[in-house]
Amino acid sequence: MAHTSSTREIPQARSVPRHLAIIMDGNGRWAKRRFLPRVAGHRRGVEAVRETTRACIDRGIEYLTLFAFSSENWRRPADEISVLQQLFLAALEQEVDKLHANGVRLKVIGDIAAFGERIAGLVADGEALTAANRRLTLTIAANYGGRWDLIQAIGKMVRHHPEQHADFTEEQLSPFLAMNFAPEPDLFIRTGGEQRISNFLLWQLAYTELYFTTTLWPDFDASALESAIAWFLERERRFGRTSEQLSAAERVAQGSEEGAHKFG
Repeated sequence: MAHTSSTREIPQARSVPRHLAIIMDGNGRWAKRRFLPRVAGHRRGVEAVRETTRACIDRGIEYLTLFAFSSENWRRPADEISVLQQLFLAALEQEVDKLHANGVRLKVIGDIAAFGERIAGLVADGEALTAANRRLTLTIAANYGGRWDLIQAIGKMVRHHPEQHADFTEEQLSPFLAMNFAPEPDLFIRTGGEQRISNFLLWQLAYTELYFTTTLWPDFDASALESAIAWFLERERRFGRTSEQLSAAERVAQGSEEGAHKFG
């Protein structure tokens, strides 16, 4: 089922973000500072993915979306692209069974066909194997771009409604977006010190809290995640409302919870 946009429906306040999206930046700089080849940074970055996934499970986060390879990353040197593809292939071969054993659902978004049949087949197999898992949905964005997502979604929407030529709605577009299976992110994290979203989830980040840290991705651990969550919990998420409206809504919600606890 497609989730409603937060511009149409306000999500409930939670003690942790329901959906966390991360741009994992800084692998190359991490390696360079240690006089290591860039591939060493990417390999250490895979370890950070494992640790962050475990931390999200422990914290009760339901959705984790990671920007692994953007549509712009094809501009990188050919040898680095080859290494990234090999790491992606190895992760699919070695990690999917572990994800399944831990109740994690795997989703991959982006134009996967560009990586070749072997990777595309492993993605399809991994998604099928883990489809019923609900402990955490781990989404890998690979050969993904936010503009690509919007263009492909609009094309599918128009083809699905051949009788309609104008006045399309958010509800009509939503089912065709790459992340239609997940609520919009509550918290976005970018490591490595850059402060931009780099064509990532352009539609979905409309009301997301944006957190930027100078920590390089290979150094991002459970403690760094806790710092980001603590910052997130201090944010006042108004979704167009005033602070006074938000306070009144929170009092009503708290009263409902107390009533349910008293008579439950």
